[in-house]
Amino acid sequence: MNTLTIDIRRAEPRDADAIAEVHHEAWRGAYSGIIPHKALTAMINRRGGEWWANAIRRAATVLVIEIGGKIAGYATLGRNRARELKQQGEIYELYMRPECQGIGLGSRLFAAARQRLADHGLKGMVVWALEENDNALAFYSGAGGRDIAEGVEVFDQKALKKVAFVWE
Repeated sequence: MNTLTIDIRRAEPRDADAIAEVHHEAWRGAYSGIIPHKALTAMINRRGGEWWANAIRRAATVLVIEIGGKIAGYATLGRNRARELKQQGEIYELYMRPECQGIGLGSRLFAAARQRLADHGLKGMVVWALEENDNALAFYSGAGGRDIAEGVEVFDQKALKKVAFVWE
């Protein structure tokens, strides 16, 4: 019998290629059919290993979750960018490899990201999700988020509604 370890830790530059791979797979799975193909492909291609290595070096807070040493997901987090919302922290992104979704790993990464924001003294948290991304809406609602605001993101002249979930 083999035992796999699950670790959540801050990303390091050596993780960049694996994070780029997770980003590619997760975004294709989450947004194909929602974000126009050309815009989605450009967004994915813009964030290769070098982009992630630079983001990690610039002190962006990037967490990864590993299973048996292989990165299964990542989260990026920091100060809330929406000034109209009182919550101080924000999870900008939380993505898992498609084969690692639905088994509780995302919930563990989400809890670690929330704790990291609290450890930095940030009170309350917000997460934005596209309204057509049913899996994200179910995840954040199931994690106790309250849907309190809406916004719009435009991709190749296609306007998509986004929803803000908050936790106090």
